Amino acid sequence: MTRKHISSGSPFESNIGYSRAVVDGDYVFVAGTTGYDYRAMTIADDVVAQAEQCFINIGEALAEAGSGFEQVVRVHYIFTDRRDHEACWPVFRKYLGKARPAATMFVAGLADEKMKIEIEVTARVG
Repeated sequence: MTRKHISSGSPFESNIGYSRAVVDGDYVFVAGTTGYDYRAMTIADDVVAQAEQCFINIGEALAEAGSGFEQVVRVHYIFTDRRDHEACWPVFRKYLGKARPAATMFVAGLADEKMKIEIEVTARVG
């Protein structure tokens, strides 16, 4: 079995030593993904805009892996403030409403104070 590493080109990946996603067998594991626009290295102040950008970043990784949002089987949402969770529901539903994966929400500090949300998914390939 071969393993495929997927990079977004974010400096975080090379500096820390991880991949945006890893395809292993029938699954793709997408790392915790924040709302940074990796091309511009900017991040919105608004948590809903960050959630949207998280899914744009995740979607690019899934596509490169030969997968998509409808193949997502698990999602972890990590917020810095639990009060932000409900405001993001429409974004979650937009991207994962058809797949309806198993989901868990955490509240924790993130690596950068600008980050308000981080999303991690596991999906089937193909």
